[in-house]
Amino acid sequence: MQHDPRIARATRNRGGKQLKRPRRYTRGVEDSPKSLPDPSKTRIVALDVGDRRVGVAITDELGYTAQPLFTLHRTKLRADIKSLGRLLRKHACTHVVVGNPLYMSGDLSPQATKAQEFARELAAETGVTIHLWDERLTTTQAHRHLDDAGRSADRRDRKEIIDQVAAVLILQSFLQAQIQRTKDAGKPQV
Repeated sequence: MQHDPRIARATRNRGGKQLKRPRRYTRGVEDSPKSLPDPSKTRIVALDVGDRRVGVAITDELGYTAQPLFTLHRTKLRADIKSLGRLLRKHACTHVVVGNPLYMSGDLSPQATKAQEFARELAAETGVTIHLWDERLTTTQAHRHLDDAGRSADRRDRKEIIDQVAAVLILQSFLQAQIQRTKDAGKPQV
């Protein structure tokens, strides 16, 4: 084991005496997307990946609600992944839900292929568990929510927040499915 000067400094008190070495705890990240996170123990991030912007939403500390966080304006893939990696570390997120925009028939769309590639790159760079989530019509739903809220109908005015609203809808759908799956697991099978 190599000597780490940061740990050595952290384990000495002001009098120069050596203190007990702190334990290192590591959190295992499961590779299987079938394992669902416990929302009360980890925050979950949802991404609505587009060609120009990525809408980002996150669960609250208790894991009950989805909240919009920000819209990432895309530059280069590497820079986008690094920005999201910093966000995931800051909020200690181990699970990311990425919207998978399939065609209505369920076939893979060109945008779904791009979103899946983005998800693979994010998983490879950060080591988080990625859940691809069917997000058909979330942007349309997001526009309806903004209409109901009385926001401007001009789509140019909405482009700053529409992706965040779509990410919130993706995350809410994911959380609702988890709740339903938990309820179904508790019911006796007939």
